[in-house]
Amino acid sequence: MSTYAIIEESGGQRKVQQDEQILIDLVNGGQSKPGDTITVDKVLVVGAPGGSAKIGTPYVKGASVTLEITEPVVMGDKLVIRKFRTKNTYERKTGHRQRYTRATVKSIIG
Repeated sequence: MSTYAIIEESGGQRKVQQDEQILIDLVNGGQSKPGDTITVDKVLVVGAPGGSAKIGTPYVKGASVTLEITEPVVMGDKLVIRKFRTKNTYERKTGHRQRYTRATVKSIIG
């Protein structure tokens, strides 16, 4: 059984496990290199499946999650925004693709 952690990332909460690949918000404007590490100190819960868990108030003291960057820039799915008004000649179409960083969870300490 592997240890899991719930971390605070980009204003939300995310459950991560060791050796899992996750997409996080773009790090250093995409200028980081593969192999660089990131340490996340905002750990809310650390535990093992079926076992006991440490719950922080709001964060677990001394807990951290280490991430290793595998791809500095990953493009997300394209979102299409379409605005129109019926019975008028008004129509606008724009799109957006969010940029992410792909990282692998290397260690969970806590």
